[in-house]
Amino acid sequence: MGETPQDPEFRDLLFPTEDGPGPVAQRVPPHAAWDEALSGLVPAPPTERRRKYVLLLLATLLTTTVVGAGHYAGWATDFGRRPLDLTTWAFYASGLWYSLSILAILGSHEMGHYLACRYYGVDASLPYFLPAPVLTGTLGAFIRIRQPIATKRELFDIGIAGPLAGFAVAVPVLVIGMGLSQMVRVPPDMVGLELGEPLLFRAVSWLWFGTPPDGYSVNLHPMAFAAWFGLLATALNLIPIGQLDGGHISYAVLGRRSTSVTLVMVACLIGLSFVSSSWIVWTVLTIGMLVGFGPRHPRTIDEDVPLDRGRLWLAGAALVMLAICFTPAPIEPMELVRPQPPQPHSPYEQQASTAPSTDPHPLTRAF
Repeated sequence: MGETPQDPEFRDLLFPTEDGPGPVAQRVPPHAAWDEALSGLVPAPPTERRRKYVLLLLATLLTTTVVGAGHYAGWATDFGRRPLDLTTWAFYASGLWYSLSILAILGSHEMGHYLACRYYGVDASLPYFLPAPVLTGTLGAFIRIRQPIATKRELFDIGIAGPLAGFAVAVPVLVIGMGLSQMVRVPPDMVGLELGEPLLFRAVSWLWFGTPPDGYSVNLHPMAFAAWFGLLATALNLIPIGQLDGGHISYAVLGRRSTSVTLVMVACLIGLSFVSSSWIVWTVLTIGMLVGFGPRHPRTIDEDVPLDRGRLWLAGAALVMLAICFTPAPIEPMELVRPQPPQPHSPYEQQASTAPSTDPHPLTRAF
């Protein structure tokens, strides 16, 4: 969120005191068009320099394409069984399978927020993409909302527009990507990462491949990996905490009671950090956000006005989306999840223990 304007009339309109609405809010009749009431108080959005957005987008396209080429190599070689020339431009161009897919998912998410802001006249930036030389090639994307959001209806619509748009793109990318993936035997000496399976991901995998036999795994096509990351990003944003998308939705539905939800969900994240170390970074970032901005969501002028039934149904849909995109252990090293053979006590057992161990999890990526 951007900084709150310091004009006292504007502040009183957006943040009524405990004794009742401020002097400006009193002049707004119930269920009136708050957009019209705010139109004279909200400053015009500044002229933006679009160069920084384009440069960040191009940098993220580069990092995700390079990382995507590595994902393509793991898929095309069947975990290293088949040769692949890694020195050609065609090899690096193959990274576009991943980069274009993940940028489409993340870009749709942020453009959902941006277009909802434009619809309600809320000043917001274009999406900032974050390049990073990590497993995913990016840390995601975000927009800056430069002014307080006046009503719960606007807050809800802006908050839910991103996850809905990103999810609408992630689902077809998942279906296509899973169809391009392959069922292969896992090498006994393979070193890689095990991906936790959201319910939706598991369902699409089962529709394409059924239940993998022992020792086999789905070698994910880069598009399927992009969809996996997109579903994970959707779930992280929908967690009802603070000023995440889920926090906006929670406040719009529950009002001040959303603070209790935030504290409970932080406790859950801390617990998940003991289940999987992959939650530690997100938990630390979330706690840092709450320390910096506080656990209470910024108030709207209609905090006690309930949402309409249609938006309550959409809030339920967002909860379902969170459930089917969530996984308690997103990424784990294979040696931590692969069952170990028992220690041998005889020459026969020593020979048997050298047989390849089976992989109980059907989704594997080699990195």
